[in-house]
Amino acid sequence: MAKTAKRLYGPAALTTSAATKYTVPSTTKTIIRHVHVSNTSAGSLTFTMSIGADAAGTRVFDGYSIAAGAVLDWFGYIVMDAAEILQALGSGTALVLTVFGDELTLG
Repeated sequence: MAKTAKRLYGPAALTTSAATKYTVPSTTKTIIRHVHVSNTSAGSLTFTMSIGADAAGTRVFDGYSIAAGAVLDWFGYIVMDAAEILQALGSGTALVLTVFGDELTLG
């Protein structure tokens, strides 16, 4: 099994509707290890991120408030299987998302 640490998404501004930011490649497992969100606006905005299609039951962050000029740095361990998706959105387009993790090639 080969492991590759990499930036999985971004940095890129979020949209105000849920959109796929990353899809796990076939024959791969992905471990999300770091989510960085910066708020470049002068007002508080909210951040939502889901594993799978966006719905209340799939959200890792659900309307998480990020103050003006602040950042969210989350470090953890979320395992995703082949073909699973990561979706995210913001309450404004001034949120910038970057996701880091490891891809494990199976077989």
